[in-house]
Amino acid sequence: MSAHPDKWPAGTPCWVDMMVPDIARTQAFYRAVLGWDFSEPVAEFGGYSNASAGGQLAAGLSPQMEGMEGAPTVWTTYLATDDIDATHRAVTDNGGQVIAPPMQVGGMGSMALYTDPTGASFGVWQAGQHTGFNAVDEPGTVAWDDVMSTDYDAARRFYAAVFGFTYEDLDMGGMKYAMFSVAGGERAAGGIGEGAGAGGSMWNVAFSVADVDAVVATISEAGGTVTEPPSDFEYGRILSATGPDGERFQLVSPEKKDDAGAGEQGEQAGRQTADV
Repeated sequence: MSAHPDKWPAGTPCWVDMMVPDIARTQAFYRAVLGWDFSEPVAEFGGYSNASAGGQLAAGLSPQMEGMEGAPTVWTTYLATDDIDATHRAVTDNGGQVIAPPMQVGGMGSMALYTDPTGASFGVWQAGQHTGFNAVDEPGTVAWDDVMSTDYDAARRFYAAVFGFTYEDLDMGGMKYAMFSVAGGERAAGGIGEGAGAGGSMWNVAFSVADVDAVVATISEAGGTVTEPPSDFEYGRILSATGPDGERFQLVSPEKKDDAGAGEQGEQAGRQTADV
């Protein structure tokens, strides 16, 4: 298991979590599909439970808050920041909308939730004791995050202005897609693409598994649905799926873990996301 012990450079996707109506059911699903272990829920933080892969933090789950019954269940991607108040101002100055303003989460850090000008929701995390996911490059961990937008150019401008994203355009056969990088990052941090699913603009997450094909049956047996079957790309295999509450995600089994692999992984992830 490769660990990332330090906080992530500003703008990097650093955490994913999800509020769910039945946390025990969701834990059982991801335990079966990704092999996650879960911490005991913390009442102080609304029953929040951390998922781990190989003993390293990988993601978070929490029960839905009162009054949110029936709300769509989605994975939320958090982008790292060194100054959450400055990021808050930048988000609002550049057309973003506030879902939840900056708030302290005990000694863990500070968080806020927003939508970008095209409607994609995302979180911001300023690390304290909790630096985000520190499990990388192994099965059960986040492999790739990207945002698919109904207004590609507006989304590019927003994330460049707020988080300093720089872009490398990829040849997607007519669909606009780029990898983004951040200052201080060692490789591409994620992707941004043209198009969106039925829910409109949104951030998407892909998790790594040892063998995509081997988990197809497990997804169905555990209560999920494979929406795009496994397909080849140069560096491995990828599928798209939904979990027991309809949350969308992707699984990849990369054959390489170098910078070229990250680019191909993001390219294929963008294609499947746009097709969902």
